[in-house]
Amino acid sequence: MRFGLFIPQGWRFDLVGIEPAEHWQVMSGLAQAADAGPWESLWVYDHFHTTPVHSDEATHEAWTLMSAFAASTSRIRLGQMCTCMGYRNPAYLAKVAATVDIVSGGRTEMGIGGGWYEHEWRAYGYGFPAAGDRLRMLDEGVQIMRQAWSTGHATLDGRYYQVDDAIVQPTPLQHGGIPLWIAGGGEKVTLKIAAKYARYTNYAGGNPEEFTHKSEILRAHAEKVGTEFDAIVRSTNFNTVIGATEDEVEERLAVIEQRLAPHLGDRLEGVMANYRGPKAYGVGTPEQIIERLRELQGRGLGYAIHYFPEAAYDRSGIDLFEREVIPALS
Repeated sequence: MRFGLFIPQGWRFDLVGIEPAEHWQVMSGLAQAADAGPWESLWVYDHFHTTPVHSDEATHEAWTLMSAFAASTSRIRLGQMCTCMGYRNPAYLAKVAATVDIVSGGRTEMGIGGGWYEHEWRAYGYGFPAAGDRLRMLDEGVQIMRQAWSTGHATLDGRYYQVDDAIVQPTPLQHGGIPLWIAGGGEKVTLKIAAKYARYTNYAGGNPEEFTHKSEILRAHAEKVGTEFDAIVRSTNFNTVIGATEDEVEERLAVIEQRLAPHLGDRLEGVMANYRGPKAYGVGTPEQIIERLRELQGRGLGYAIHYFPEAAYDRSGIDLFEREVIPALS
């Protein structure tokens, strides 16, 4: 199994209480520690407003961070989970990503999806197209990016996007272009797009039966479009809180809950259910987490991306995960 790490950027109220002037020091410090550690990749979210409550708390922009991480790390791969196609013209996005790939020396990953955060869409003037339109936008945008990265030019007279010999030079350093991660588990459309274009998928965290079900849907789409199912790496994101004992895990959860309480109001209980409910596969002792991840690995999970809500304040959980979990499953 391969492992990725989310860097806190504010979106999930994970920089509250830290002065804005110190945010980059916190984020870059975590990125450099990950670069020196066992992680294959680091990740950010592509969002503009905090969740699940929009607020004035910081949310740093994903592709700006990608560029900064490209220049300040040397080994680790760099991704977003996931870029919203509707937020940027796809030819422009292809150009941005190619530049980041050049700066990073060929370490960029492209997570891409249809987008879902309605308040954010409307606040930034993007409207909020119906789900089917957002997914068709995703399909057209991916076609443009693939053209741009493979040939340096893109032309498409689509329903949603029209580009006429858009030049994207230089092309990415990676042979065949930047790897595409198609994020989302929509069975009729999203997984079909993933079957056509993705090198990686990202869906269905923390439920083995659901993961298996989505995998079989993906397999069926791959067979229909003529791609190789086993060549697509399946990934999942995990909310991760780890402690040496179950008591320590509860202590960590209490600290997280206390920090979030002033910001989330009546949404707090729902958020904390992600860490205490049946889908909390990333929460527990090293032995518990290893057992759960090993079960998913047996079902075809090839890549686990972990979000530590306490990362900006306390790295000891990450350290424990690096010492105990990653060596057991890598």
